[in-house]
Amino acid sequence: MKNTVAFLLFCFLMSSSLLRAQITRAEQEMLTPDDVIADLMAGNEKYITGKLTDGDIVSRIEASATGQHPKAVILSCLDSRVPVELVFNQGIGDVFVGRVAGNIENGDQLGSMEFATKLSRAKLVMVLGHERCGAISGAINEVQLGNLTALLEKIRPAIETVEGFEVEDRVSANAAFVKAVTQQNVRLTVENIRKGSPVLAELEKSGEIKIIGAMYDVQTGRVSLLD
Repeated sequence: MKNTVAFLLFCFLMSSSLLRAQITRAEQEMLTPDDVIADLMAGNEKYITGKLTDGDIVSRIEASATGQHPKAVILSCLDSRVPVELVFNQGIGDVFVGRVAGNIENGDQLGSMEFATKLSRAKLVMVLGHERCGAISGAINEVQLGNLTALLEKIRPAIETVEGFEVEDRVSANAAFVKAVTQQNVRLTVENIRKGSPVLAELEKSGEIKIIGAMYDVQTGRVSLLD
């Protein structure tokens, strides 16, 4: 009961116009992974309705200078239409954000996630894909361009494992196929995070964190969690 009351108070503070620079270590420790998911999704509701919480940026910068206690680490695509902190109504010190075209994991991203969770105590790892993703279309089209070629090759497993489409429909002009590949890419990235990082896998197994996938709709701004 005590923890429930404390969390409700935390939610009130985070949603009010008195939004502070960041949560404290004690507040961070109190949160569960499900609490963080709920907070992010509530923030997304504010985003899509244009009711973002106004924060004092100058105060946030000053208050966060001595440390940070973020709630989550979010691996997002590079796409400029997905402003991650705004999407979830988060501010300075609230979330770690890693970005790379196609929201794929690699050793550097995994190491960053381990830092964010094991050392900085974030409670959630989210892989955030989005509809109409250029990296996904580029991978489907087998685009060849410098270092981008190797990056897009990492999306091939998602293309190859998507089922339910005839050969002629497995093209970037088919929006349904692109969406299916995008979702599959998120799911495979979640699996690869667990496989590639025993540290993160153990934290999830113990209940200290959750590793989840989500999709962002560039038309509506809404985030949907994937199963």
